[in-house]
Amino acid sequence: MTAPIQVTTRNRVTHIHIDRPEKRNALTAAMYQALADGLKNAAADPSVRAVLILGHTNCFSAGNDLKDFLEQPHEDDASPVSQFLRTIATFEKPLVAAVGGPAVGVGTTMLLHCDLVYATPEARFQLPFVHLGLVPEAGSGFLLPRIAGYQRAAELMLLGRPFSAETAVAAGFVTAIVDEHDLFATAIEAAEAVAALPPESVRMTKALMKRHTAPVVADQMAAESRQFRERLHSPEAKEAFTAFLEKRPADFSKF
Repeated sequence: MTAPIQVTTRNRVTHIHIDRPEKRNALTAAMYQALADGLKNAAADPSVRAVLILGHTNCFSAGNDLKDFLEQPHEDDASPVSQFLRTIATFEKPLVAAVGGPAVGVGTTMLLHCDLVYATPEARFQLPFVHLGLVPEAGSGFLLPRIAGYQRAAELMLLGRPFSAETAVAAGFVTAIVDEHDLFATAIEAAEAVAALPPESVRMTKALMKRHTAPVVADQMAAESRQFRERLHSPEAKEAFTAFLEKRPADFSKF
């Protein structure tokens, strides 16, 4: 049985492959830790010039594995989830993502920290935090309105409905839509192309583009993390999680 997170490096690009297809690549605490470690190792390795994050052509990530998440909630900043989000948000080298199929919750919000994102026509994104009685994470409460505009971000976050790759392009966080058969080749070509460029120039250019937003993102992530942890214990979240596990619609009429 293969590991659910596989990390390999070739042609100066570290490939981080989410590989848990039987659970639609839903992320457990152990997988978050492996993602964080993969990014940290890539950051520390001078031979690595870029990172490519990919799942399968029919599923990028269904977000958190709720059963695992409820058993191991991220109660502090040292949790695997917090480590991963902090690492991807501050990663100095180029990040490329290849998205096919569902990208739910963190499967979407992590893309806001990537520099190049390629998606198939069948990709479906979703930000279901409100549906779960929670709040956004990964700085998305700041980044999505900034990238997409407030009204579009409000529609995607407050309604929490699945949306298409075309909508993601219009929202500004997907670079291009490519055919499913070309997805990985396109993303690898882009990652290797940027990896062949002058590394310090690339790093400095990325840093300059994020110069004014990086402190705001860090502050936003801290605020979101505090409120997310509080919301995990709220009656609304308990109803949402119970309904999900019982496979019934949540009833928020009593709140």
